[in-house]
Amino acid sequence: MSTGKPSLDLPFTNAFLDKYSPPQIVKWAAETFGEQLIMTSSFGAESAILIHMAATVFPRIKIVMVDTGYLFPETHNFMAELRKRFDLNIWTYRTQNDPIRYLQDADEEDPSWRKSVEQCCGVNKNEPFDRAMKELAPAAWLRGIRRDQADTRKERQIVEWSKRNNCYAISPLLPWSGRDIGLYMKDLGLPYHPLVAQGYLSIGCNPLSCTRPVQAGEDPRAGRWSGQTKTECGLHVDHTVEPTT
Repeated sequence: MSTGKPSLDLPFTNAFLDKYSPPQIVKWAAETFGEQLIMTSSFGAESAILIHMAATVFPRIKIVMVDTGYLFPETHNFMAELRKRFDLNIWTYRTQNDPIRYLQDADEEDPSWRKSVEQCCGVNKNEPFDRAMKELAPAAWLRGIRRDQADTRKERQIVEWSKRNNCYAISPLLPWSGRDIGLYMKDLGLPYHPLVAQGYLSIGCNPLSCTRPVQAGEDPRAGRWSGQTKTECGLHVDHTVEPTT
């Protein structure tokens, strides 16, 4: 594998990667960035798919997982299941706040609901993520976003420059639909997060203000920050300009 930090022509790179399948994109990323490639995973509903693709071509890839202090117990169990199945190299970054003390200090009286989801995401999810990216300083980062998940993701490109993280952000699953994901997972016998069977189709933190089951006919992400204008936790919000070389 390469150990350099290549500078990519993004329009050219995206033009040829548009013809690649997600597994081929992951393989290209591993060959291009080598040990300086990492990935993130929430160990959510369909996380097994990108983990499988990455572990197939780069078995010891660093997988950054952010533990906000408010994850479902099932998420921790799912992470343990996938760690054992694929011998994963997981790097867990935790919130610097004590979960109970944070609720008290933030005047959040009800543990099942957040009055300020933006503040909670900022200090308990984005801060650990930013700390991870600063400490690991990757040349590139694999992430699992798709265009069909939200309006904020419709115009994203497979490879973008993340000014926030000073690295390339690579989204191999970007063009795939939920049906594509389902077929791939079925063909390979990959497991879904256990809460999927209970109607949780997009899984974040456990307060109802952040994650709830999806009702029949609803969009799969309707259960995230339901009834609020928020559509992103913040990890994938960035400027997408090319780096200065």
